[in-house]
Amino acid sequence: MRIAVVALGKIGLPLAVQFASSGHDVIGVDVNQKAVDIINEGREPFPGEAHLEERLAELIPAGRLRATTDYAEAIPGADAVVLVAPVFVNDETWEPDFKYMDSATKSLAEHLTPGTLVSYETTLPVGTTRNRWKPMLEEGSGLVEGKDFFLAYSPERVLTGRVFADLRKYPKLIGALSDEGNRRAREFYEAVLQFDERTDLPRPNGVWDLGTTEASEMAKLAETTYRDVNIGLANQFGLFAASHGIDVYKVIEACNSQPYSHIHRPGIAVGGHCIPVYPRLYLSTDPDADIVRVARQLNASMPERLVAQAEGILGDLSGLRAVVLGAAYRGGVKETAFSGVFPTVKALKDRGADVVVHDPLYTDEELRGLGFEPYAIGGEVDLAVLQTDHADYKELTPAQLPGIKLIVDGRAATDPALWAGTPRIVVGTAS
Repeated sequence: MRIAVVALGKIGLPLAVQFASSGHDVIGVDVNQKAVDIINEGREPFPGEAHLEERLAELIPAGRLRATTDYAEAIPGADAVVLVAPVFVNDETWEPDFKYMDSATKSLAEHLTPGTLVSYETTLPVGTTRNRWKPMLEEGSGLVEGKDFFLAYSPERVLTGRVFADLRKYPKLIGALSDEGNRRAREFYEAVLQFDERTDLPRPNGVWDLGTTEASEMAKLAETTYRDVNIGLANQFGLFAASHGIDVYKVIEACNSQPYSHIHRPGIAVGGHCIPVYPRLYLSTDPDADIVRVARQLNASMPERLVAQAEGILGDLSGLRAVVLGAAYRGGVKETAFSGVFPTVKALKDRGADVVVHDPLYTDEELRGLGFEPYAIGGEVDLAVLQTDHADYKELTPAQLPGIKLIVDGRAATDPALWAGTPRIVVGTAS
């Protein structure tokens, strides 16, 4: 097949590589000329994705994969086009921002030719494929969906850093606007993906047809919103447990020993491109989903709540030197999308603290580029807030933070034995 992939970011590029590795002719489109040039040199434009660079080094010289900024070069004659352009959410209104995907869709439509399967993989509010992309594609191309081209939705279900492994591990969900669209989507994804055998699933791992684009859109929103709501519940339990002298981690461990309980862990923040965003996409079409809204609001409030607890112990934070440990949104991942570092730093600064940030994955220059004053372990501090569960922090000791009066462990990552004698707040416990 001849396949075009639109948007060569941390999901789109690995997808393009996967399709090419499966024996197909793939061309990727991206508006970033620098990224396109790097890809065409056989190098990865961003670090951290397992096996990406070695695959690029094989596929580019072999002519199986190439990149361009020109839709006219990529789209005409394609058997399938996969779009992974980003959709954002307005922080104030919680409304979806389709700017980049609208632009990509309009550019695609201008060059769409008959017989093409168009599949969107970016997470979308329910109904977007049918009600937004279908008319936009038809108007821009002059073609008729279901007759001249076929439109499907198939959500990406992978984590950056392990995309190729996740593509094999999880069923590929599809939903189209017609029976013929579903048939073509199934044949396409069966031709570009390989799946691990899994005995834990109710049916064989592979391409799972959910019948409609709406069902496929909702499946992605539901599986991610579930995690946010579950974390919100864990945070609620953690706040209550801490105020009553209970260790919530022992409670959660006990509950999850029974097969009907799957309580997640509490924490200072829920970050990343997915979990903080997708519940708000869901709410954009289901505004009555109060449980989703409350969980999202509670999770977003955790940095402020924990900093307020620190203030309750230390008193006025004005003039105190506070270090936030971890800029990344999760341990071992060099990514700050919706990271808790931003609201944590703000909460500390709002109280007059002198705030610095440490992260073993970031250089001082990179931290400054994020708007933070960098900190080196060993420097004098009064207060530390552990925001990211990097492995480096598990063996952290008070001696490495001279002058420390209190540590707020927002991930329950530090060793209590190493911190004996130093005041310590751990989310979800009374310590």
